[in-house]
Amino acid sequence: MIEKTDKRSRADLFRQRLERGMAEKALSQSGLARAVGVDRSTISQLLGDQGARLPNAQVVAECAATLGVSADWLLGLTDRPERLADLLAASLTITEAPRALIDERIFGWHREAAGYKIRHVPATLPDMLKTRALMRWEYEPQLGRTADQAIGASEDRLSWMRQARSDYEIAIPCHEIEAMARAEGYYRGLDRALRIEQLDRLTTLYAQLYPTLRIYIYDARRVFSSPVTIFGPLLAVLYLGRNYIVFRDRERIDAISAHFDGLVREAGLGARDFPDLLARLRAEIG
Repeated sequence: MIEKTDKRSRADLFRQRLERGMAEKALSQSGLARAVGVDRSTISQLLGDQGARLPNAQVVAECAATLGVSADWLLGLTDRPERLADLLAASLTITEAPRALIDERIFGWHREAAGYKIRHVPATLPDMLKTRALMRWEYEPQLGRTADQAIGASEDRLSWMRQARSDYEIAIPCHEIEAMARAEGYYRGLDRALRIEQLDRLTTLYAQLYPTLRIYIYDARRVFSSPVTIFGPLLAVLYLGRNYIVFRDRERIDAISAHFDGLVREAGLGARDFPDLLARLRAEIG
């Protein structure tokens, strides 16, 4: 049931918020009247304690535009003073995603969310768990002679992420890790020694970091996910390849978190079983 506000209460709230908006803009009654296009007496009446008086829609809209707030906020329909366009700009942004390792933007998000649970669906294997050799194999075609420099700069950040106070939950499709172990698909041509080293690295790190790090393996034929990272309740980032789409509004963060919950529920291998998969693939290579 929608709770209704009586006319007198709404008028009182309008007056309070109009006064607050004028104070923040350092705007006098005469200044607001000129900007809105009404007599000063009209503004005086709106600010006076004269009962249930509300202006017409045109005056409300002009007051909101002059003060840089939303009309809904002035009328008590929302607790957020920002205008809709400003709210959208703050809650959803699209930024460039360079073909690189942990860049400043990603690292900044991790630092912002330090202490919160971070949930991640990587595009390939998680960078924070890769060997240096696999990172070079993966990024050298794009970065060329600067690959070693980029890897070196990223290793400190990756180490910080592994040692941060955040818990990490990572969901990986089964075909991704199997393709790496068997040098198939994306990993075609990956040397056997590099694959063995990567599996051993995963085994060692997982033994060290579990349960702070939990990895779930799901079947992409049953449930699909784009690469996405959820930084606690603060933001969710969808990776498109050339761009990140960043959501900061709670509704979308909750929706993407529910999507991740579905991946965990559908996981064929739970977090406790991940070492068994690594051992099986390691034995398969020989």
